[in-house]
Amino acid sequence: MASKKNKPHEAVKEPETVETTAEEKTEEQASDVVTMTQEELETVKKHIDELQKKLDDTIALLQRNQADFDNFRKRNATVRADSYDEGKRDCIKAMLPVLDDFDRVAESDEKADGWADGVKLVHKKLADILKKEGLEEIPSDGAFDPELHNAVMTEAVEGMESGNIVQTFQKGYKVKEKIIRHSMVKVSE
Repeated sequence: MASKKNKPHEAVKEPETVETTAEEKTEEQASDVVTMTQEELETVKKHIDELQKKLDDTIALLQRNQADFDNFRKRNATVRADSYDEGKRDCIKAMLPVLDDFDRVAESDEKADGWADGVKLVHKKLADILKKEGLEEIPSDGAFDPELHNAVMTEAVEGMESGNIVQTFQKGYKVKEKIIRHSMVKVSE
C-alpha cells in the first residue's frame, strides 16, 4: 500500500475555491422559481389559511383541555382532603359516647362493686362501634401466618407442633381485608 505522506520537497497545494458571480447566482435562483397563475396563487393562499386556522383551533383546544385538567386536579385534591376530614369527624363523633362513659366511670368510686362492670361495658361499646366501621380482629390461634402475625418470641412447648401460636401479646386488626396492625405473638419451636 502506498503511503500518502507528502515528500518534504513537494509543496502542499491549497484547494481551489470556486467563486460564483452575482450573475450566476441569479441564474441558479431563476431555475428554482415557479410561475403560477393568480388563481393558483389564491388557491395555495386559501389552503395555507385553512391549515393555519386548523392549527390555531387545535392549539386553543389543547390549552382549554390543559386548563380543564388543572382545574379538575385542584378540585379533586380539595374534595379528597374534605372527605378525609369528614371521615375523621364521623369516626370521632361515633366514639364520643365511649369517651362520655369513661368520664362517668372515672368520676365514680373505684371501690364500688360496679366499677369493673362499667369498664367492661365501655369496652364492649367501643368494640361495637369499631366493628360497625369495619374493624375485624385477626385470629391469633392455631398456625403462625407471617401475613397476619408478627412473631416476637419463640418457645419450645411439649406436645405442641412447631409453628403454632403459643401466646398473643397484642391483638391484630384489619379493616376491609387491609391489615392495620399485625398480631404480636409467641410461636412454638
